[in-house]
Amino acid sequence: MTENRTRYPKFHLFLLFIIIAVLVWSLIKPHRYSSWAAEGIPVVIGLIIVIATYRRFPLTTLSYIIITILAILEFIGSHYTFSKVPLFDWIKDEYDLKRNNYDRFGHFIKGMAVIIVREIIIRKTQIQKGAWLFLFSFSILMMIAALYEIIEMLSYKIAKGTQIAKGFLGMQGDRWDAEWDMTMALLGTIVFYILFARLHDKLIKKMQRKGD
Repeated sequence: MTENRTRYPKFHLFLLFIIIAVLVWSLIKPHRYSSWAAEGIPVVIGLIIVIATYRRFPLTTLSYIIITILAILEFIGSHYTFSKVPLFDWIKDEYDLKRNNYDRFGHFIKGMAVIIVREIIIRKTQIQKGAWLFLFSFSILMMIAALYEIIEMLSYKIAKGTQIAKGFLGMQGDRWDAEWDMTMALLGTIVFYILFARLHDKLIKKMQRKGD
């Protein structure tokens, strides 16, 4: 048996309950259902995959916590749209900023996903540690971040001029929005890799020992 299915099942269920609760809340009178669908549906699909593979390929609890945080951030952005989250509107007004920076914050936090990528690499390849592990984890996450920006661009081109496009893209008049998003994702990836790598190694080793 693995760590995730013996010691922490109740905690994992608690995380799932939180995600479902935020999901339901986000669907109650969102800013626009079309904008919610553009941001929220891919997250729901991702969560379904995580749940479906839970028994065959359970992740460390750290990875499930990260998935929970990322899902919550996406559902909040889906509910309000990423350019109109109230707390960041307040920060914008309080500190006289030019834009609502929830999307910037979100892209930085998405750097946490490097730990999930790292775990898959460690458990499915021969790359176990060192600079190559960081390079592959970093590169894959940045590739995903770049792909997301490309999807945003294509979505904007297809639905150009509509409220759906404006809500999904969230540029707020900044021509360098995509570059800033990528930069924040890059910084987040480096910061969270440094913060969590040692803890992550311990959790993976613990999981492997319990699986023997």
